[in-house]
Amino acid sequence: MNNPPRILIVDDEPLNIDYLEQELEDKGFELLSATNGQEALDTIRASLPDLVLLDIMMPVMDGFAALEQVKADAVTRNIPIIIISANNDLKSVVRGIQRGAEDYLPKPFEPVILNARISASLDRKRLRDQEQIYLQSLENELNIARDIQTQFLPPEMPELPGWQLAPYFKAAKFVAGDYYDAFTLPGGELIFVVGDVCGKGVGAALFMTLFRSLIRATASASLPLEGDASNLSPAARLHRVVSVTNRYVAETHEQALVFSTLVIGLIDGPTGAVTYINAGNEAPCILRKNGAIEELRPTGPVIGFNPSAVFKTRETRLEPGESLLVFTDGIPDAKDPQNEFFGIARVRDILNEKPESPAQLAARIGAELDAFIGEADQFDDITILALRRMG
Repeated sequence: MNNPPRILIVDDEPLNIDYLEQELEDKGFELLSATNGQEALDTIRASLPDLVLLDIMMPVMDGFAALEQVKADAVTRNIPIIIISANNDLKSVVRGIQRGAEDYLPKPFEPVILNARISASLDRKRLRDQEQIYLQSLENELNIARDIQTQFLPPEMPELPGWQLAPYFKAAKFVAGDYYDAFTLPGGELIFVVGDVCGKGVGAALFMTLFRSLIRATASASLPLEGDASNLSPAARLHRVVSVTNRYVAETHEQALVFSTLVIGLIDGPTGAVTYINAGNEAPCILRKNGAIEELRPTGPVIGFNPSAVFKTRETRLEPGESLLVFTDGIPDAKDPQNEFFGIARVRDILNEKPESPAQLAARIGAELDAFIGEADQFDDITILALRRMG
């Protein structure tokens, strides 16, 4: 059985407390009382009443001071407070409402008004409590979803002799539509992936897991999709991965109208050859030994939208000491409190500083983004994958 609503009556006049207690004693409430603001604060913090009837003019601490402290405390701020004020003291009523009071009760007390305002305040409190329970349940579910989604991202980067890899990932919400992956093939090559599913929230997160799983399964040739992939060239293998993933999502989930940008690359460690497809993503940047920055422009459209889309493969090569930076549009599109974009120029400036390792490069960009965004909202996921050929 639910506990009866607990009401705290705060007034320095015993007759007023007695009157209110008599009016309310048959309503099924649990009644508490206090005679000044400090006593009221102590009682509120100890018992967390469902409603407070608070007189304004009191000794020790007046009602305004007590009201401000209650509303400043995260634990007590949602407790509704009805201020008690004389009919001719409208300024005090306005001041109390401005400081967070729920309603006001004029003196002398009118029983019908008294009961109506108490009932209305308790009903609003009950709805707020139910809303908080629902929101807490939703937050718990989202935390579970975030933990599950995190398991779809690699816990650590694979080792490729002569190479270093480092990711940076920061979701804009509880769950993300961005994804990244890196894994080695039986022949020793390494495949890296960075993608961004359209949209935000749970829907994007669900499709993120689909895209990532399809890409890894098809790339590793663990499933008999379109024949054996063990003897495919790097370009043919990547084309197979992207085409199969694109066609499956576009045909199977046609009604969802979902798509993903994608950069996928295959690295031959000893030679430094990098075969890649850029499906509508931000152009990855290569920092050459001479200081030049080369962009790997898109070679095809986004995946998952058009089952007949055509994707071209390209090849480049990283010499010892050269770096490759892959990222989603959450980096250049990030905004500061003045609504200015972070942009590509800042990314290039950080690259030109030649951080000592991919981990330092990714962390530096992440730190610069945090400082740039400041108090503004991070409205998009941020994903970075930095690679360097050692030498």
